[in-house]
Amino acid sequence: MAVPKRKQSPSRTGMRRSQNMKFSSKNVVEDKKSGEFRLSHHLDLKTGMYKGRQVLDPKE
Repeated sequence: MAVPKRKQSPSRTGMRRSQNMKFSSKNVVEDKKSGEFRLSHHLDLKTGMYKGRQVLDPKE
């Protein structure tokens, strides 16, 4: 089995992970009420709504 010669640095680990964790365009959805774009399964910070309920006070 192949074994790495040296330990991978935290910087290099982070650089590799950042490529895998990019947001894809599939995650972005348009809000039905406000028409704003947001990530799916995330609350809308502008209105404070999540799944039709008021969760936070809206930002001013």
